[in-house]
Amino acid sequence: MPDWHRVAEEADLKPETPLGVRVGDTQIALVRLEDGIYAVSDVCTHEYALLSEGFCEDGRLECPLHQACFDIRTGKALTEPAEVDLATYPVKVEDGAVFVRV
Repeated sequence: MPDWHRVAEEADLKPETPLGVRVGDTQIALVRLEDGIYAVSDVCTHEYALLSEGFCEDGRLECPLHQACFDIRTGKALTEPAEVDLATYPVKVEDGAVFVRV
């Protein structure tokens, strides 16, 4: 059963600015959007690159290596060269702390 892990402070998340965090060996990108905080795999499914080093706009997370885009809410691959969706993780905020279930 997945556990909740404290990964950041809510105040550390700027709107549409990816933040990379780790839970054990799992690399996760956190992004704050107007409707909440989302967590997806931080590793591009096309070729190894950290998505937290990329760009986010209008809920689309862009890989810094080949500009593949993903929907931050669903993990869906939106543009080539990525064809495989990202893993997504549940997020909750309690007393200003951000938790991800992994």
